This record gives sequence, C-alpha cells and structure tokens, in this order.
Amino acid sequence: MTSKELIEDIRAFCRANANDELVKKYSRYFKGDYCAYGIDRTLFEAKVKELVEQQVSLNVITEAAPVLLAAPEYEEPSFVLMLTDKYKKQYSRELFDTIASWYDLGIRNWAHADILGMMILPVFLEKGIVTPDDFRPWLSAANPFQRRSVPVTFIKHIKKHHEAIEPFFAFLEPLMSDPIREVHQGIGWYLREAWKLAPEPTEAFLLKWKETAARLIFQYACEKMTKEKKELFRRSKK
Repeated sequence: MTSKELIEDIRAFCRANANDELVKKYSRYFKGDYCAYGIDRTLFEAKVKELVEQQVSLNVITEAAPVLLAAPEYEEPSFVLMLTDKYKKQYSRELFDTIASWYDLGIRNWAHADILGMMILPVFLEKGIVTPDDFRPWLSAANPFQRRSVPVTFIKHIKKHHEAIEPFFAFLEPLMSDPIREVHQGIGWYLREAWKLAPEPTEAFLLKWKETAARLIFQYACEKMTKEKKELFRRSKK
C-alpha cells in the first residue's frame, strides 16, 4: 500500500461510517468547534487493526501523515497516531524528530496531544532513543499542545524513575507561567501524579508557585489531597 492509497482508504472508510449523532456526543469534550466524521470507536479500532494486518509500513504512515494531520476532521490525525503506536519496535531518533514536526502540521487539540504524551512519546524515553533534555525546546514551542505534551510524557517516566521527580520540577518550571489553559491542565496533571509518588517535594514546589501560577494548575495538582491539605495551596487574599 502506498501513502496515497492509505489516505484514500482512510477517507473512504470515514465517509462510509460517518455519524452525526456521535459528532454531537463527543463535541462536549472539546472547546470550540469540533469537526469530525463521528466514527464509532469499535469500528475505528477495527480499521486500525485491519491496516496493521495488511502490513501497512511505518514509512507509508509517516509519508501519509502530513496530509492526514492537516485534515480538519478529528479522525484523520487519529489514524496517524494510532497506527504509529502499533510500530513501537521500529521507533528511532528520526521518527522522534518527525513527530516533533507533526504539531505544526495538525496537532490542535488536547486529545491528540495526550495520545502522543501517554502512548507514543514515553516509548522514546524508555528505549533510550531520546533523553528528557531532548524535550527542552518543546517548552517554548509555538504550539501549546506541544508544550502540554512534555509534562504528560513525563508522567509515565516518573512512575518507573522516581529519582527524576525532583529534577523535573526545575525542568518544567517554565510551564508554570504559561498563558494557555490546556498547558495548565497538562502541568497540573503531572504535579498530581508527582505528588502521589513524592508528596513532600511536590508540595514544596506548589507552595513556591501558589501566589502566581494559574489556579487551574492547582485544581488539578491538588485533586487527590484532603480538604485540609488543599487549603495550604490557596492563594492569599489581598
């Protein structure tokens, strides 16, 4: 299968299985306009499996990626990401750099950013293909979803490498001043998971930022704390 054939196959499948009711159902999870075909999840997963069984190559997927990622409908970029996830054994530094370019091509919502951060990008760290420092340029990326992907990626890493928790506070600190809501959610999520593993240093970091960082960060970071503990991280009344 060529990249052109893959694109045509995916688009024909999406058109044939479009469902306006599912578009309405899933739109509640997205801020602003949600453009999608409305593909049933079971059908979507079955199609991904079918393409893998047809032995569509990772090279073909990456060749098709610029076209599919640029599509406005939610499912076309989703196919790129979910197919890429099936080829973990073939991950390389070249693929990592290619994925970095995908953000400007069409990663434009939290769901696609989190598929990358939860499923795909942590593999590059675990395999030693990249180091955490390779994500440093992402902290100042123009695309906020690329910035969000950094703390989300690190969540899986710290669950296996507790020693990385404290160094990551300094690494991720630029995101504490980020102006974008979706980034606040990502860094807050990371801090919540860090707190579960290392509460004392996480609380010290949160206290440092409680007067200046976005409150949404603290809403996420403190979610699992007791009511009494949460009170410690309320911003002082002026």
